[in-house]
Amino acid sequence: MSIQPVGPMLFDFFDPLEIAVETSDAPLSSDAGLLPIRQFDESIGFTQHFAAALNDPRAPEWTEHTVLEMVRMRIYGILADYEDQNDHDTLRHDPVFKLIAGRSPRADDLASQPTLSRFENAIDIPSLKRLRAVFVDEFIASFARPPRRLTLDLDAVDDPAHGAQQLVLFHGYFEQYQYFPLVITSAETDQVLMLSLRHGTAHAALGADDDLEYLVQRLRQAWPGVEIYVRGDGGFGMPLMYAVCERLGIFYTFGLGTNAVLQRETEELLAEAVRRFEQTREPQRLFTGFWYQAGSWPCPRWVVAKAEANRQGTNRRFVVSNRPGARVLVEATYDEYAMRGESENRNKELKCDLGLARLSDHRFLANYFRLYMAGAALNLLVRLRREIADPPPELPARVLTGPAPELPVAALPGAERQRYQRLRRQRDPLGEGQPWTWRTLLIKVAAAVVVSSRRIVIRLSGSWPHLHYLEQIVRHVSARPAVAYCWSG
Repeated sequence: MSIQPVGPMLFDFFDPLEIAVETSDAPLSSDAGLLPIRQFDESIGFTQHFAAALNDPRAPEWTEHTVLEMVRMRIYGILADYEDQNDHDTLRHDPVFKLIAGRSPRADDLASQPTLSRFENAIDIPSLKRLRAVFVDEFIASFARPPRRLTLDLDAVDDPAHGAQQLVLFHGYFEQYQYFPLVITSAETDQVLMLSLRHGTAHAALGADDDLEYLVQRLRQAWPGVEIYVRGDGGFGMPLMYAVCERLGIFYTFGLGTNAVLQRETEELLAEAVRRFEQTREPQRLFTGFWYQAGSWPCPRWVVAKAEANRQGTNRRFVVSNRPGARVLVEATYDEYAMRGESENRNKELKCDLGLARLSDHRFLANYFRLYMAGAALNLLVRLRREIADPPPELPARVLTGPAPELPVAALPGAERQRYQRLRRQRDPLGEGQPWTWRTLLIKVAAAVVVSSRRIVIRLSGSWPHLHYLEQIVRHVSARPAVAYCWSG
């Protein structure tokens, strides 16, 4: 890479001495913190398996940039907040990105924006189907032991668009032109299991029954005895979803829209909540359960109702569930459903941190591929942050007030659970951190890259205040054995 000459740049705001800006001939990067993530990727074969699922229609003798190289450019670019192909016209010279993609810093430059654009737009439907299988394979491979139970959260994510992309349509509720992806995540591991890109006016549950059936079949092939629980908001509370869950033998809790019948059934409950609030001036939450059959249902189903009264007014919510114990522990059933709100943090990470809102290719299939790359970036980070979390999320948490015995996090009272999570985030910012936290504390660090005949040296500043986080990650990934993997695709 050529060094650009610059004229003298001087500043005089510091009174004792003049400040001068000069260029350096050392290859520099601002993203050296990606290197330990790349080492972790190497040990689990993540981007390698992702790239192996893609067709490459190019003639080998004319191919300069491999599919694997371009996949790594895009996924690691998304992790480092380079959302679009245009960013890589600069990053193609970056010595750290060259290393990540498998090239020496002295080698030829990486793929340019036009090459990456052709790469994304060449995606075909068979490749997307194989990527669906890769996501499930990677999820299964991430478990050292078969899980006893899994909780799957379904969510439809509004994805605003600002162009003439195929199947971008105006959605009246969100008041925007958009896509409407479907995301299925694991509550136990925070990983994205399935992604589906849908047109902008799709119903929230469009295709969710087919996706859920495919996913359950794959999981039971690997773990025949696993119990599967499914949660979704009111957009998924419809007979089609109840029927597929009951046919597959899985437990579900879905939000249920209110109507006159449900309101009549809960009038006394709401009145009692109001009476208690007026008496105590303390917020009230009361619960009940009852059998209910809508006109379109072939049979009655169990409904849990919540009635709230507080200074802001009153509120009623309903869920329908076939979970074991729902008829006995109605409050716990509703609270467990409400915990699906944690899955919305994955949607936030995808939308705000990992470029989900930049599905800006023209072709629908190319944008589908971008959705998968954003999901892959999140899963790679999620798997690493769960491994380095301290304490690991699956371990029991001590009740933080008084000498009470150890309890699982989910069993702590609401305020205590929130306090525990807040203290964990303060104590372990990477283990609990979203992508922006990782960028701030780890990824975004300047480095000089020095290549000799014997080795490549990455030189960091010794005064970097977050150096201990890099050392923590490097110790983990260096000691981590590589995982044998056999793709079933």
